[in-house]
Amino acid sequence: MSVAAEDTLETYCARVSQNAKIASQQLCGLPGSTKNRWLLQCGQRLEELVGDVLEANRLDLENASTYSLTSAEVDRLRLSSERVFQIAAGLCAIAALPDPVGELIEGSVRPNGLRLSKVRVPLGVIFFIYESRPNVTADAAGIAVKSGNAIILRGGKEAAHSSQAIVSIMQSVALEVGVPTNAVQLVNTTDRDAVGHFLSHDQWIDLAIPRGGEGLIRRVVSEAKMPVLKHYDGNCHIYVDVHADLEKSLNVVENAKCQRMGVCNALESLLVHRSVASEFLPKLAVRLKPYDIEFRSDEESHRLLKSGTLAQESDWSQEYLGPIMSVRVVGNLDEAIDHINKYGSGHTDGIMTEDLSTSQRFATLVDSAAVVVNASTRFNDGGQLGLGAEIGISTDKFHARGPCGLRELTTYKYIVHGDGHVRT
Repeated sequence: MSVAAEDTLETYCARVSQNAKIASQQLCGLPGSTKNRWLLQCGQRLEELVGDVLEANRLDLENASTYSLTSAEVDRLRLSSERVFQIAAGLCAIAALPDPVGELIEGSVRPNGLRLSKVRVPLGVIFFIYESRPNVTADAAGIAVKSGNAIILRGGKEAAHSSQAIVSIMQSVALEVGVPTNAVQLVNTTDRDAVGHFLSHDQWIDLAIPRGGEGLIRRVVSEAKMPVLKHYDGNCHIYVDVHADLEKSLNVVENAKCQRMGVCNALESLLVHRSVASEFLPKLAVRLKPYDIEFRSDEESHRLLKSGTLAQESDWSQEYLGPIMSVRVVGNLDEAIDHINKYGSGHTDGIMTEDLSTSQRFATLVDSAAVVVNASTRFNDGGQLGLGAEIGISTDKFHARGPCGLRELTTYKYIVHGDGHVRT
């Protein structure tokens, strides 16, 4: 759907929202087999039309310099045949997951004979705002429809051609298999005021999810009349404990920081126990040298690393999304925990230790959506954790936290069965 000549921006946004509401009501009665058929055929069609998707992506890449994108942002924007096939595989993985809609969460029979069922139901309509990630277009649409929700996609202008190519494929398949075509809609205007109009439509839209920079998220939180699922940034930590296997720790830190730097679950801050710092940090400097990592360190770790700069206070809470990492030496486990809870973003934090009681205390006291033990922070990802894909990683505590997959896009209702019961 595009902005017609006779439309104002306000009427266009209202029309999209109303159509999504109608589609969400139609989705409620759609069998899981139809939704799965749509997902599988979307995956197949993406593979068949990979050339069309890559051509659309080429146009976006040509325009990347116009938008002054960083190298990390261009990497997130870029598609290849392999990445398109991964998108298709992600949709097939979602199809293979159990349908959460209609799931019986719990049930009981009251003393008076009333039978209560608490069942899982869709949220309704999701307004999803995101930047420069064409793969997210397919992931979000797939998760939304599988969980019975209609979705309005407001992608960044940087990926406009790529997102349009993907949504067009998904809508054409929807028409073929009996899924409402308005279950997946892409906002076809770059006017920033459109976001404000959608955020005022709480009578039609049930949840807003912003996925992008802190400025975008704070704008959505301040303007939205409906609930917002969010995370502001991903300042992820790893603490290398006195009981850590140092070779294992080198491998994990390298992967967490360098496997893909421009993502929210990449390592940004490293803490090292004083007893192992003199051995571990020089080895780490050598290991990370090929990646040109700039260390921003406290005085003690700066002497051991022999490169980088002394950290400023702001460095401890920074999400770099690139080849920069803050490093600090700590005296004990509790000092590491205190540092993470003070400066962290509540996204993903990990510990390297072979001591069970230490790992348990860390996991209990660190206040994050995900805590990893002896593993890379990069595993806090919907696909890696068995959710098929995700619509985002929430650092909220209500109503969902961590990777948000199918169940996180549902709520529940009570169904009460009686036999002519009346209340006395």
